[in-house]
Amino acid sequence: FQMKKDSGYSTMAEHQKQEEKLWDALRITAYVFSTGLLVFTLVNSVSWFVQNFWDTPGHFWQTTWLKFYYHYEGDEWTIFLLGAALVPCLAFWCFNGILLVADVTGKPNFITRYRIQQGKNDPVDTKKLRQAIYTALCNQFFVSFPMLVLMFYVMQWWGNTFSKELPTFQWFLVELSIFTLVEEVLFYYSHRLVHHPVLYKNIHKKHHEWTAPIGVVSIYAHPLEHIISNTLPVMAGPMILGSHIVSIAVWFSLALITTSISHCGYHLPFLPSPEFHDFHHLKFNQCYGVLGLLDYLHGTDTVFRQTKAYKRHKVLLGFTPLSESIPDEPKRAE
Repeated sequence: FQMKKDSGYSTMAEHQKQEEKLWDALRITAYVFSTGLLVFTLVNSVSWFVQNFWDTPGHFWQTTWLKFYYHYEGDEWTIFLLGAALVPCLAFWCFNGILLVADVTGKPNFITRYRIQQGKNDPVDTKKLRQAIYTALCNQFFVSFPMLVLMFYVMQWWGNTFSKELPTFQWFLVELSIFTLVEEVLFYYSHRLVHHPVLYKNIHKKHHEWTAPIGVVSIYAHPLEHIISNTLPVMAGPMILGSHIVSIAVWFSLALITTSISHCGYHLPFLPSPEFHDFHHLKFNQCYGVLGLLDYLHGTDTVFRQTKAYKRHKVLLGFTPLSESIPDEPKRAE
């Protein structure tokens, strides 16, 4: 009798477990279905919103571009010179002009709290600064400009660079992604190349004179390095895709401002983190790339990942400096 009773209880328990599993499966299915439906609805709603939001400014920029195009009577050389040379140059010097005021005067006073390497460039050595500005200007006028002349003829060969119709916003985002990946690959390997002892001594050492860099140092380099590592990686993407001159102007400006941020020496709120490249200037043999993807794959960021700088390598979304919220370990007394 006891065996039968136990058998009955056992059967009921198994049946109850099966019911529970069935209900669990139904709940999971309902959850997945409702989540998928919600995501689908949100994606379509966001796509609809973005498309409608972009239609109006897209029409405005198209009209503005046509006015600009006809103002210069479709003169491709003038348009290219203004878009690929003048606009990025102004973006670079306007942005770095603001940084230089802080570097030279230390004002506004609060900005020194955001300095990555505390006690460095406080204030900046004016003699070194004059040399850096002089070299940067020489690189722009006597290296970058001749390369842009060659680029102009390549872009003419593609044929659609000076089209009267602007690229769509969606296509520009695709281009921007490709430009960034091309730059990452070319810059990483060319940068590692100039760290070869022979090339480093004769070429790249100039750039590393600044172990605590400032913004303008981003193009303070030997002319050969400026060609190989600074200019070609940025120019390659637009030349491969045959991009519109407006896309080129925006990309060149973004690239110059981004590299200035990477070298500026300040981890400022709401801007991309410069911790990665600043660490490269500090240690020399770590963090060669721009995004850090190839550094991760090649293991050239292993030391960086063990530091507090790595924990601070993120966008600062508040006003408390990360050097205060994530301070370095106190130095041990010898």
